[in-house]
Amino acid sequence: MTKISRVSASEIRDSRGNPTLSVTVACEDGSQGTFDVPSGASTGRYEAFELRDGEGPQSHVLKAIANVKGEINGALLGVAVTEQKKIDDILCALDGTKEKSRLGGNALIGASVAAAKAAATSDKLELFVYLRKLVRIAPSEREFPFLYMNVINGGKHAKTRLMFQEYMIVPQTESPQEAVSIGKDFLAALEKEIVKDYGAQALVIGDEGGIALDVEDPETPLKLLNEVRDSLPNPHSVRFALDVAASSFFQHNHYRIGEKKLSREELLERIASYTTAYNLLSVEDPFEENDFTSFSALTRSVPQTKVVGDDLTTTNEARVREAIDKHCIGAVIIKPNQIGTLSETLATMALARANGIECIISHRSGETLDSFISDLAFAFSVFGIKVGAPRAKERLVKMERLITIESLQNT
Repeated sequence: MTKISRVSASEIRDSRGNPTLSVTVACEDGSQGTFDVPSGASTGRYEAFELRDGEGPQSHVLKAIANVKGEINGALLGVAVTEQKKIDDILCALDGTKEKSRLGGNALIGASVAAAKAAATSDKLELFVYLRKLVRIAPSEREFPFLYMNVINGGKHAKTRLMFQEYMIVPQTESPQEAVSIGKDFLAALEKEIVKDYGAQALVIGDEGGIALDVEDPETPLKLLNEVRDSLPNPHSVRFALDVAASSFFQHNHYRIGEKKLSREELLERIASYTTAYNLLSVEDPFEENDFTSFSALTRSVPQTKVVGDDLTTTNEARVREAIDKHCIGAVIIKPNQIGTLSETLATMALARANGIECIISHRSGETLDSFISDLAFAFSVFGIKVGAPRAKERLVKMERLITIESLQNT
C-alpha cells in the first residue's frame, strides 16, 4: 500500500492571468499526481472559501501554498494514497470550518484531487478507471457526456451590458470528437454572422472563449444562435442551453436587466418563453441562489427543459438534498472546488443520481490546463460537461482528453 511522502504546492496563473495554485502529492514508490486548481468569477455564496493573500482575484495565493506545504503536508505524510475518504476526512478535520476558510478550499481541493491522481498513477490505471473504484454512482443513459460549449459570454464573464452569463451550444452526438468538430464549425459560422450584423469590432472574447456580445436584450443572442443553427446542413445537430446566473443581477428584491426591473414572476415568464421558442435543453440558475420556490415553479412550468442548480446548490449535499425535496431541479452543476474535496464531490453526485437528478460537470471561468474534470465526467457517465468555447487551450485540453478517452474505448 503506497503511502504519501510529500505534499507540495506552487503558484501558477489561471486563464484570466490571476494567481492560483498547483498542488503535487508524491508517494514513496515514486508515483505522483498534480492538480492545477481553477478559480471561478461567478461564485455562489455557499461555495468553499478561496483563500487569497488580499482582496480580489488578482491577489496571490501564498497563504494557501504555505498551508499545503505546512499543515496539510504534515497531516498527510504516511497516509495510504489510495484511501481517498480518509485523506479527505483528514483535510476537512484539519481545516475545521464549514466553508474551508482556515486553510482554504483551494488548498484542500488541490491536495484532494492530486492524491487521487497519484493513486491512479501508483495503481497504473487510467484516472477515470481509478475514480470508479472510489464510489458507485448511478450513471445517466449516456456513455459520453454532452459537451456544453459557451459561445456567447455575458454576465461576470464579460464586460458588456448582457446580463445572462452563458449562451451555450450542445452538439447532439455521443462522440466527443464529432461534438468538437460541430462546435468549431458553429463558432466559425457565428463569428461570420456577428461580423455581418455588428462589425468586426464586435468579436471581443470573454473569459470562457466565447464572444462577449455587447447587447442588452437577453433574447438577442438566442435569435442570433437560432439564425446560425438554421443555416447548418443539419440544424438538429445542435441544441441550446442558458446559464442565467441570476444572482449576479438580483438587487433589492428584483432582477435588473438594463433599465428594466423584473419581478420573479416576470423573469419566470420570460425564461419559460425562451425555453419554448428556442427548444432549450437546459436553463441554469434562472433565479437567485436562495429562491427555491421560483426554481420549483419553473421546473413545473417547463418539463421539456432541465432546470439546473449551480449557485443554488454549490456541489453541496445539504443544498442538493433541499433542492430535491422541494422538486426544484432536473440537473445539478458539479464543480469540485465549490465544495473542497473529491469525496464530498462524489457524495453529492451520488445523492443527485440516486434521486434521478442529472449531473453536469463544469469548468470555471478562471481555468488551468488540467483535464481532471473530463475523467470525472466520463468515469460516472454524467449527462453533460461544461467546457467553454472550442478555442482557448485551457478549454480545448478538456475536450482533447475526452477524445483521447473515446479512442481508448474504441481500441
